Amino acid sequence: MNQLTVLVSAYACYPPTTAEADAYDRQLAGGESILGWNLIGQIARFHRVVVLTEERNRPGIEKSLAGLPQPNVEFRYVSLPVRWKRFWHNAFVEHLYYFFWQMRALAEARALQAERGFEIAHHITYANDWMPSYIGAFLPVPFIWGPIGGGQRYPKGFQREFPLSVRLGELGRVSAQGIGRHLIRARRRCANRARAILVCNAETKDLFPPRLHGKIEFFPVTGVSQEDLGPPVRPRRPDGVLRVLTTGRLVPFKRFDFAIRAFGRFLSENPGTESLFEIVGEGPEGPRLERLVKDLALGDRVRFIGWLSRNDVLAKMQECDIFLFPSLREGGGIVLIEAMACGKPVICLDTAGPGFHIQDGWGIKVEPRSPEYVIAGLARALGRLAGDAGLRERLGAAARMRMEEYYVWDRLGERLRDIYARAMAMPKE
Repeated sequence: MNQLTVLVSAYACYPPTTAEADAYDRQLAGGESILGWNLIGQIARFHRVVVLTEERNRPGIEKSLAGLPQPNVEFRYVSLPVRWKRFWHNAFVEHLYYFFWQMRALAEARALQAERGFEIAHHITYANDWMPSYIGAFLPVPFIWGPIGGGQRYPKGFQREFPLSVRLGELGRVSAQGIGRHLIRARRRCANRARAILVCNAETKDLFPPRLHGKIEFFPVTGVSQEDLGPPVRPRRPDGVLRVLTTGRLVPFKRFDFAIRAFGRFLSENPGTESLFEIVGEGPEGPRLERLVKDLALGDRVRFIGWLSRNDVLAKMQECDIFLFPSLREGGGIVLIEAMACGKPVICLDTAGPGFHIQDGWGIKVEPRSPEYVIAGLARALGRLAGDAGLRERLGAAARMRMEEYYVWDRLGERLRDIYARAMAMPKE
């Protein structure tokens, strides 16, 4: 198809950080920001792109562009007259800011439309279904929405173990989502106007009325670059220790406590197995998880590594034998895709993003029936993989193949190119 002039709305957009990055840069370079950054680069392979993004992203973007220019991309920075650092750590206030930021972005888009004549608009981040894209709802050009998530919820019965503050926070999150989906008219208009809605899990698709399902496509919010792939499998270390790895922000919904308890049960059921469980990440759950390790008398069989750069995480993945990921309501799950890229079998829960990414041919999923069922299931999966090196190799090889076929950014960019072509071929409104 001909090269188009594309307007992209990417509130979160930040290049991957280096090992020397400070905490603020690391926060900005989260999963949503990396999604925005990579998809913009892919769109620019085929089209001219103007990006509206939040002002806070300017330093990281300009630093990256100074080293590696993107001639087909122009960034325009939009902000509201408030001091960002006062509230960026508070999710509720940040989303409120984002809601009004969208209106400011629409005003900027309308001014640019008169100058540039955009042929298509695409909203990428935030990648959720419950807050509208005002550009999608009101800018009179063909519109693509996504990839988005938001339909993932805690399975029933899993919140009782959380402190009251966490349960209240979850109630607030779900209530805000309900308001967005059912009371904000711009959200319905956005969905109706979209020529394609890209979703990252089945739960999110089910939130849209059946009349819209014909224009919904599954599209991951995570990917890897060709440069990240490296060799499919590295030889095991000569010490013969079975290495289990998990990584992520240490927050309640990730349920790293399930992983620790399951590993402890695995050790008790397989006493002769030399094994090590490493947890890479930081977050408010860290002290509680460390106490749990002591209470279970796991000693140095469980190690907390802290924050690592992405390259160091990938190196850890290359060295491990099994990747364990017990998150309860993960919309996407970039670490799963990275583990697949490293040729590792994945153990996860059969819910939302992980349940979508991992299939029986390249991993093991545990149904989230109850906390006890999950812990027992994760322990059984660890025992099964620990005792069968051939199975680990087969699942890991299949995971690598699946990742190469579906999750490489260049392939995702080609899928987007085709989605744009179909959208442009549709009759005008």
